[in-house]
Amino acid sequence: MSKPSNKSLFDIKMMTQAMMLARRGNYTTHPNPRVGCVLVQEGKVIAEGWHHRAGDAHAEVDALDHLSSIHLAKGATAYVTLEPCSHTGRTAPCSQALIVAGVVRVVVAMQDPNPLVAGRGLAQLREAGITVECGLLETEARELNLGFIKRMEQGLPWVSVKLAMSLDGRTAMASNESQWITGEPARKDVQFLRAKSSAILTGQGTVLADDPSLNVRLDPDELSLDGEIRQPIRVVLDPELAIPLNAKMLTLRGETLIFCLDSVAEEAKEDLQNVGVTIIALAGDEANRLPLREVLQELARREINEIHVEAGAALCGALVSASLVDQLVIYMAPHLMGSNARGLLDLPNLEQMKDRMSLEIKEIRAIAKDWRIIAVPIND
Repeated sequence: MSKPSNKSLFDIKMMTQAMMLARRGNYTTHPNPRVGCVLVQEGKVIAEGWHHRAGDAHAEVDALDHLSSIHLAKGATAYVTLEPCSHTGRTAPCSQALIVAGVVRVVVAMQDPNPLVAGRGLAQLREAGITVECGLLETEARELNLGFIKRMEQGLPWVSVKLAMSLDGRTAMASNESQWITGEPARKDVQFLRAKSSAILTGQGTVLADDPSLNVRLDPDELSLDGEIRQPIRVVLDPELAIPLNAKMLTLRGETLIFCLDSVAEEAKEDLQNVGVTIIALAGDEANRLPLREVLQELARREINEIHVEAGAALCGALVSASLVDQLVIYMAPHLMGSNARGLLDLPNLEQMKDRMSLEIKEIRAIAKDWRIIAVPIND
């Protein structure tokens, strides 16, 4: 195998730098993708940019705005983690901005899966005589925007389920006592997962048992943010609308969506709507349960990219059983809770070894005294 050329090594370095810039938008760009851009002139970086939040300049324009004069971009190469947009949305097309600036080469990590773009931006650049290369570090670029990509390609959000358990796989004592299985560092780590998500999803059982806040409890500087933290949308699956009107989450800043069955009385819906809740009523499945795939499809229609699930064994198990989970984040504490304690997931019909659900372990790391395991279901 031949060694990569100095040019390709430089390209990789610049694209890696663009990805580092894109990650600065991890907590802010919802519902837009995270994108970074580096402008290079004669082997030197002349400007950098990244997409800060929806409505703000896209990464390419942000980079151009950091030049003292747009004319400095003439003859430059732009390294961008996602295909420059070619349509007018909240902002003007980035493809046109690069053309006007006089960029002569654009290196893109991946094509935009958004049907409004989907190669059109690359085509516009080529039609303008710009050299375009696409696919550099594409696998790494997809990792930046797993939720946005899945929503565009499949009409579903990317779903991550957070679980906490003892070393013997238990999540609560037989008395239902569950606070706290893990230590404070692990619980703080979860706050970063919440902050990165578009929405936090739970079930009525968790709301009634724990009265959770389901918000991000970090300081802006812990997320390297200048302004206010964006609170993820709270989503509750509550078939009969059993949530009390004085539930803690309903008093906090941020949006709350509650899914219920369409048979629920209008009065109950109106009571919650009067305290600012958005109610979404769906027809039940054959067992008169909320149809989980339809719930996720509706959330995708509302531009929800990434869902962080904190729920009980029943809902989490149902999501896993329905092959709707993309990632499990399991915090394992170094203690034993005994055989009478509650198990990790309710997974029916697993009676023989052939019924096992396979997982691929992506990461295991220590969080103080606990361990964090990231696993991906292998859906055949």
